Amino acid sequence: MPYKAEDAKLYDAHARAPQEVVEGLSADIGKGLDDEEVKKRWAKHGPNKLPKKEEASAFKIFIKQFKDFLILILFIAAGIAFMADHLIDTYIILAVILFNAVMGFIQEYRAEQAVEAIKSMVKHEVTVLRHGEQVTLTPEQVVMGDVLLLKEGQSVAADARIIDTHNLRTNESSLTGESEPVVKKTEKIKEGTELADRKNMVWKGTSVVKGSGKAIVTAIGAKTEIGKIAKSLKEMEKTESNFRKKTAKLAQKMAALAIFTASIVFILGYFVRGFDFEQILLVTIATLVSSIPEGLPVVISIVLAIGANRMAKRNAIIREFTATEVLGSVSTILTDKTGTITQSVLTVKKMFGGDKKEREITGLGYSLDGAIQENDSKVVTARDGEIILKNSLIARFGNKAFIKKETDEKSNGEEELSVTGNPTELALQVLGRKSRIDELEPYKFVEELDDIPFNSEQKYRAKLVQTRESEKIMLVTGAPEKLLDYSSEVLTDKGTESMNRQLKEEIVRKNDEWADDAMRVLGLAHKYMPEDTVEISTYDVKDLIWTGIVGMIDPSRPEVKEAIADCRRAGIRVIMVTGDHAKTAAAIARDVGILDEQRGGNNNGYPQALTESEISKLGDDELDDMIQHVSVFARVSPSTKLRVAERLQESGELIAMTGDGVNDAPALKKADVGIAMGQKGTDVAKDAAQIVLSDDNFASIVKAIEEGRIVFKNVKITSYFLLTTNFAATSTLIAGLSLGFPVPLTAVQILWVNMVTDGIMDVALATEPGHGEMMDRKPIKKNEHILTWDVVPFLVIMAALMVTLAIYAFSYFLPRGTEAARAGAFVAVSSTQIFNAFNMRHLHKSVFSIGIGGNKWINIAFIVSVILQLAVIKIDWFRNIFGFGEISYLEFAVIFLGSSMVLLGGEIYKKIRKTFGV
Repeated sequence: MPYKAEDAKLYDAHARAPQEVVEGLSADIGKGLDDEEVKKRWAKHGPNKLPKKEEASAFKIFIKQFKDFLILILFIAAGIAFMADHLIDTYIILAVILFNAVMGFIQEYRAEQAVEAIKSMVKHEVTVLRHGEQVTLTPEQVVMGDVLLLKEGQSVAADARIIDTHNLRTNESSLTGESEPVVKKTEKIKEGTELADRKNMVWKGTSVVKGSGKAIVTAIGAKTEIGKIAKSLKEMEKTESNFRKKTAKLAQKMAALAIFTASIVFILGYFVRGFDFEQILLVTIATLVSSIPEGLPVVISIVLAIGANRMAKRNAIIREFTATEVLGSVSTILTDKTGTITQSVLTVKKMFGGDKKEREITGLGYSLDGAIQENDSKVVTARDGEIILKNSLIARFGNKAFIKKETDEKSNGEEELSVTGNPTELALQVLGRKSRIDELEPYKFVEELDDIPFNSEQKYRAKLVQTRESEKIMLVTGAPEKLLDYSSEVLTDKGTESMNRQLKEEIVRKNDEWADDAMRVLGLAHKYMPEDTVEISTYDVKDLIWTGIVGMIDPSRPEVKEAIADCRRAGIRVIMVTGDHAKTAAAIARDVGILDEQRGGNNNGYPQALTESEISKLGDDELDDMIQHVSVFARVSPSTKLRVAERLQESGELIAMTGDGVNDAPALKKADVGIAMGQKGTDVAKDAAQIVLSDDNFASIVKAIEEGRIVFKNVKITSYFLLTTNFAATSTLIAGLSLGFPVPLTAVQILWVNMVTDGIMDVALATEPGHGEMMDRKPIKKNEHILTWDVVPFLVIMAALMVTLAIYAFSYFLPRGTEAARAGAFVAVSSTQIFNAFNMRHLHKSVFSIGIGGNKWINIAFIVSVILQLAVIKIDWFRNIFGFGEISYLEFAVIFLGSSMVLLGGEIYKKIRKTFGV
């Protein structure tokens, strides 16, 4: 069946011969498309752009802030107050609603702006063959059937079938997770081959790291592999966040409590006290308004905003407000390997030579800090023997990689490294520089004469160089087995000797040993060439002197091991889900502590790593069992990542997914918390995530989790504080009516307590830091409510003390008139709340053990609240507005000091709980 561009099997180009693909696309390899054909294809297929999510406007972000159950309740309360002609109450409630919306809007809008700033602003260019000429275009201008001219350092503009290659290699880590550059070829591949193994294709969003080639465009925009993922993200529904469910549940409980208490007031007033209907209706409305925690949306917004700002300082940008708290509830983190756990930078760690010594190389990445060490940790250099010298010579000058120290004027003159080349050759360059061979006179200047580039068939690179001593040497690097076949001699500590069978076997054993540790093993060899040699060919690559082998790894980030240990201490499981090879993934997982014998060792019959092909054979129940015991999933596709995430969620886990590649995006969006890498992450990944790490540092996740737990703790304590306020206020009303008193407090007086006096204190509570124990606790349970029964005794005790003091003050001043009595009750209610804020700083520890001065904002709020209390009691204008009578400064001080009994009661309660372990 001929290959056609409109075929249903458009994406099977890898299984077709190059000419068949060219003909099917009506293309021309020699000349490319003409302008007329380009216009037709542009009109038919559109620009080469990825599907993008609809950008949220500032207006939509603002309107989003009103989609909350508690906000709805507040609107209803404002309406009731307005109809009852309580305009002050109405305005105060509406002001609270507006403040809450503004807070949420500012945070989410700033987060979106920060993410946009992180995204790359570089405009890429591509080279295409059109009407017989090379033309430079933007990626959006590429059409189906275009001939891409692939060059080192360029991004690939579209999915394309390779038709010609000259040592072409591409970096596909963002799409497939493969950390090594992929060697490309032109031969067709079996139909159905996995994406990562389609070596005759290049993909949009990847880049050329070496060589050159030609490719015919087979898919653009939404029909590319990266486009299909971006499209699926648009179609994927995001479930309501766990935190929004919790706050909605809390709001429902508080609304129910408000209706219940208002009903009691109505029954007491109308049926027991005999108030007329209109009078008791106003009192009931006052009770309802005072019972609704109108400050709750504000304080939750403030807590989340403070948490988000703290996280931003720790390099975690919050894109969705509620993700701040949800992160504290995460029980499992699914993380990619390349660029997240590892540095995506190869590093030589071991060297083995003909003297049968295994040498360690210290240092990580491209940093030149580090050295070559013997087994006894003795530092050695190129001066210390011929074996180290020759290995260093090959590593330093046997490739095209380039490392240069440059002075960065923006960093106060500090030196930075500028690197060019593929990761393998850069790793060899670093090894050569660490050996300090450049300090030796013959090698201060080494001239390159000729070069045979590496290709997948010959599996080696050979380079002819000349030293200052006019010595001409061919330096060879490549697959160890190939170099052993081509070597007739070996360099030992005694000089050059004939290669023998025993040494060969030992080299092969060492090679296998390192490979099992997920090291990439490279062989090194050399050959002295005649003085008149100016070029070399593959014919010269024989009778080599075998020099050694080196083992290199993509090292883990230095801080990751500690971060994963912190996760384990905090009861958070870390699972690696990567597109890389199983052995490589397992070795890195062992190194950083993801693997442990309890979950994935050989002792319990479960593999240390599970691959895509193995997972595909498992049913959901079997996969669930594997997920409980296996912590590394390797060589997996995007759909499998998504499946693992869904199975974990199905089992009740609350998961975070970290990643930087396009292949991570579906799971990032599906996860309870999606965390994208800001520097190396693709735009698709960032758009799918709720949190973006600006420093790409896995350790920042752990810090963010700690902040998330502090956020949940602060939401609880501020909610409890508000609940105590409202419960005490309504209980005061009920108690007053039950005892035959007039209404002890009006709705506007209670709103003043809630909005200003308590509002200042609960905002201060929102800034409460952690007290050193946040990461010593298990994750917050997914179904754990903000309001739990264990706090009820404390709330009842506090409310009882507040009501007792308020009713006593009311009855004491009542002979002087209702307004004076209300002034006394107001001071009692508001003062007890001020002291209760200190109780709420920690629900279990004494405020004196965590330090009275541990939160300066509480102390500032304390002073401001006292001043505001005095203002409404002693300043005539305020006193008249709120309907208070006159009380003296001494009377104010007595009530205020008496209110400190609440703090004493809280301390006694915590002491009893600690003593009896309840």
